[in-house]
Amino acid sequence: MRNISHALITKVVVFLIAIVCLTGTAKAIINMEFDEVHLSSINQDNYFESRAFADESYSLIASLAQLIGKYKSEEHILSGKTLTEEDIRQIEEDLYNDFRYSYRYNPNLSEVENKRMYQEKYADDINSKKDESMKEQVREFYRLLSTLEAYEGIMFYASDGEHVFSNSELNKKEQFESFGAYMLFEDYQQKLYPNEVKESQYLDYFTREVEMLNPQTDIIYVAFKESFLQQKMQEWEKDKTIAKSTLNECIVFLAGFILSLVYLIIVIGRTSFKDKEIHFHVIDKLYNDLNIVIVVCLTAMWIAVIVEVLHDMSMLLTVPIFIIALLMILSLVKHIKNRSLFQHTLIYQILKKVFLLVKHVFDSGSMGVKVVLLVIGYPLVVAATFFVFPITMGLAAWFAMKKVKSFNRIKEGVEQIKNGDLLHRIEVDGKGEFSRLASNINSITDGLKKSVDSEIKSERLKTELITNVSHDIRTPLTSIITYVDLLKIENDPEIIAEYVDVLDQKSKRLKLLTDDLFEAAKASSGSIPVQLERIDIVSLLRQGIGEMGEKIEASSLDFKLANPTEKVYVKADGKLLWRSIENLFSNIFKYAQPASRVYIDVEDLGNEILVTFKNISAYELNISVDELMERFKRGDESRSSQGSGLGLSIAESLIHIQHGKFLVQVDGDLFKAMVYLPKFPNE
Repeated sequence: MRNISHALITKVVVFLIAIVCLTGTAKAIINMEFDEVHLSSINQDNYFESRAFADESYSLIASLAQLIGKYKSEEHILSGKTLTEEDIRQIEEDLYNDFRYSYRYNPNLSEVENKRMYQEKYADDINSKKDESMKEQVREFYRLLSTLEAYEGIMFYASDGEHVFSNSELNKKEQFESFGAYMLFEDYQQKLYPNEVKESQYLDYFTREVEMLNPQTDIIYVAFKESFLQQKMQEWEKDKTIAKSTLNECIVFLAGFILSLVYLIIVIGRTSFKDKEIHFHVIDKLYNDLNIVIVVCLTAMWIAVIVEVLHDMSMLLTVPIFIIALLMILSLVKHIKNRSLFQHTLIYQILKKVFLLVKHVFDSGSMGVKVVLLVIGYPLVVAATFFVFPITMGLAAWFAMKKVKSFNRIKEGVEQIKNGDLLHRIEVDGKGEFSRLASNINSITDGLKKSVDSEIKSERLKTELITNVSHDIRTPLTSIITYVDLLKIENDPEIIAEYVDVLDQKSKRLKLLTDDLFEAAKASSGSIPVQLERIDIVSLLRQGIGEMGEKIEASSLDFKLANPTEKVYVKADGKLLWRSIENLFSNIFKYAQPASRVYIDVEDLGNEILVTFKNISAYELNISVDELMERFKRGDESRSSQGSGLGLSIAESLIHIQHGKFLVQVDGDLFKAMVYLPKFPNE
């Protein structure tokens, strides 16, 4: 059952069963309506309690009551006695309305004068209308008489003391009481036999006309012949059997339709019970509101055609209409399951597009466009929502207050920023003008804060630069001055030679500091000429390691080079690249832990080559990466080493002017320098 429960063939079969059952239900209901089958007879055990007996009796008694109570005779009608005051008033009102809208009506006169004129001008018309009404009543009088003549098997006698209407010679109450079933209305009394007639739920239905008669003069006697009753009882039993059969047929078809519909509702749109996705087809693209309108129109058209025009062709029209309607109802069920019943309507789509259009104008349009849109759009909204005008005003007031609050928040934020609070952020929700204005102000604040921080950092760097340069230059310079003074008073050649060696070392140290400072200045300014070419980076590194073999042995460092199996080339200036790498090697020799390993990794990242230098620092790295990259900063805060503190800064500047990137990372005592260089394509 799981395999076939959601199969297409199963759905089609059940859909056809639903159509058959729905058609059968409709046919049963139509047959009951047109064949005048009364379902109430199913629960009735006696003909005299049935609707059929009530209809038969009402037609006769109502006609007799009209004849003796109102019309009486043709002479009585033509004498005008049957025209009531209400009839005359209605005739006069109709004619007066015609007069009011005619050229005879004078608006300059009062209503009383116009009515007097109307009575004079329309007197003949009024009498003519009265005559027409009386003639119509005469026609009704003879129609009722012809109706009474058609009754066979029912004996009746009706009289108002002067006029008599009867279809037999019987005129005594006792004569009518001799029949098996009779109804006698006389002198405020109703005598009905058999007793089942009194117990009928339709008693008031066929006796209410009698209550309008004059009980002192008007009498009505009605009796039913036995043969007539037997025939009517047989017809009633036959109708009762038909009603039972039709009801059972309707129940069976209706139950089948309900079960089929429930199944279709459960499985429609899915391929299995585990399937959570709703699958749509071409018919489901029709908007749901149009779908509902079509279903309602089809139903109304079917009812109108069946009732008014083509009862005999009902089934030919019913089947296609029911197929279309059920398909559309199942399409609505799909959208209900998908929670898109309202979203997939034409009205929703139109409102959504209008909303998005207006929102787009408010989000990105100029202020002038927005003002024009408000001036034109708001009256239209008010007119469209006239009956909910307070709600419209409330929404407009809420929207205005929201914008005012946003403006005040921006104004207060600008005031705080003006007073020097550069950390203040202006928060405005939404995506409108005020939101963008707040975002722009925040961006200006961020830029201003960065500028201030950069200026503060620059001032700090200048101060530290002067301090560090002064310290590093003062040390050898002081030594030179001291030893020069000593040379002036020293006569021992050996001591003089020692002083000269010291002077030589300090002067070289001073020259090195001056050269590094000059080179750092040139590298930072970007004034160094750059000649980019193809360079085998691995060969360059190996060559450098080979040339520095003595320093490597002296420092007891173990260099480990890892590189790809294929040759990789970088696009760089050979001299500047070697100067950068040399600075990194120099930094390693000065600050690396003796007898430790140094790892140099070369990686091909696709569009660029990454060269990583990793070593363990001999000094505790208790400073940040940014501080390490500053000029004249050293790994040893005591500044007892021989470095100038410019090596990393120079390397960064040289790599940068070769279109590369230079990064430094510190993890505990692990120092890592990463050089990214553009890759030169292999030939």
